[in-house]
Amino acid sequence: MQNPLDSKLPHVGTTIFSVMSRLANETGAINLSQGFPSFEPPDALLERFEYYLRHGANQYAPMPGVPALLQAIADKTLRTQGRSLDSATELTVSTGATEGLFSAITALVRPGDEVILLDPAYDAYEPAIDLSGGRAVHVPLAIENDEFVVDWQPVADAISARTRAIVLNFPHNPTGAVIDRDGLETLAGLLRDTAVYVVSDEVYEHIVFDDGRHHSVLSHDELWERSIVISSFGKTFHATGWKVGYAAAPAALTNEFRKVHQFTTFAVNTPAQCALADYVESDPEFYLALSSFYQQKRDLFCKLLEPSRLRLRPSRSTFFQVADYSEISEQADVDVARLWTTEHGVATIPLSVFCETPFSGCRLRFCFAKDDETLARAAAILSEL
Repeated sequence: MQNPLDSKLPHVGTTIFSVMSRLANETGAINLSQGFPSFEPPDALLERFEYYLRHGANQYAPMPGVPALLQAIADKTLRTQGRSLDSATELTVSTGATEGLFSAITALVRPGDEVILLDPAYDAYEPAIDLSGGRAVHVPLAIENDEFVVDWQPVADAISARTRAIVLNFPHNPTGAVIDRDGLETLAGLLRDTAVYVVSDEVYEHIVFDDGRHHSVLSHDELWERSIVISSFGKTFHATGWKVGYAAAPAALTNEFRKVHQFTTFAVNTPAQCALADYVESDPEFYLALSSFYQQKRDLFCKLLEPSRLRLRPSRSTFFQVADYSEISEQADVDVARLWTTEHGVATIPLSVFCETPFSGCRLRFCFAKDDETLARAAAILSEL
C-alpha cells in the first residue's frame, strides 16, 4: 500500500488484561490478573436464562433495554441509593460497562475538550476520549498510609475552561479506593459554577468492605443533574461473559447517550436481560450480601499472604488487592508481572499501565475472586518469593 493506515489510536496496543491472561494460559500460571470470578452465576439466574432461551426471547430487544429489566434497575437504585428513576427515560441497558463508558464519553466529548482522569485510571477511558478528539488530563490519586485517596486540590487545579468532563471510578479499579459523602460534596463544590459533566464508573457498586457503603453519584442531587452513571451485572452476578451493563442519567443526558448507543450496539442480549430482570427483582439478597461474600475472600487472601514479603493494606472495595513487592524486587512492575507469570506461575496486573506517570514504589494488582483452593495455591507460591 502506498498510503498505510494512519492509526487513530497510535499509542494503543492490546489491553494488559488480554496480554496477561494470554500469558497465563500459555504458561499454565494461576490467573489472578484479569478481573473475572472463578465461580458460576447463581443457579436461579441460570434457570431463568434457560427458560427465556426456550420461550421466545431470542430476537432483538428494544434499543433502550427490556422494560422489565429497566424497571428492576430502577427498583434496585431506589432501594440502594434512594434515587427514584424513570425507567423509560433515565435508564439504558448497555453491552457491558465498557460499551456504556464508550457511549457516555462519545456522547459528551467534542474535539478540543479536556477530560480529567484519576490515575490509576481504567484503560478503557482514554481511547474513547482520544477517538472523540478530546484530551485526557491525568490527576494522580494520593497515597496515605499505603492507601489510595483523592487529593481534591490537584483536581481543582486541573479544571479549566476546556474541561468537559471528569471520569470517576468508585469503588476503584485497580486500587480498591472508595469515595465518601464528603468527597461527593467536595466534588459538587468544585463543579458548581462550571459546565463540567461527570461520568461515574460504578461497576463494583455492591462490593464495599468493613461495614462501609457505596456512595453513588446517584445519591447526590447536585451531581446527579450533570452525570452519567455506568454499572454492570457482570461483576455483581459472576457473569462477566454476558456483557450486560447499564447507564443511568437525567433524561436529557440519556437522550444523548442513546444517540451513540443505538449505533454502537443497538440492542443487548435479550434472554440475558429477561433473566436478570426476574432475578434482580426476586433475589435482592444476592447482591445485598455480595460485600460479605467478597470480604471473606479478601480476608482469606490477605491471611494467606502473611508469610510472604509482600506489603499490603486490605482492600476497601472491589475484588482486587494491591500489594507492594519492593522487599522482593526493585524491577519495574511490568517486568515483575511477566516474570512471576512465566517463572513462578502466578499472573498479576502491574499498576503502572493505568497511569500517565507511574507511582513511586512497586505495586501489583491481584484478583481474589477465585475459589479458596486457587487462592491458597497462589499465596503459597507468592510466599516463597
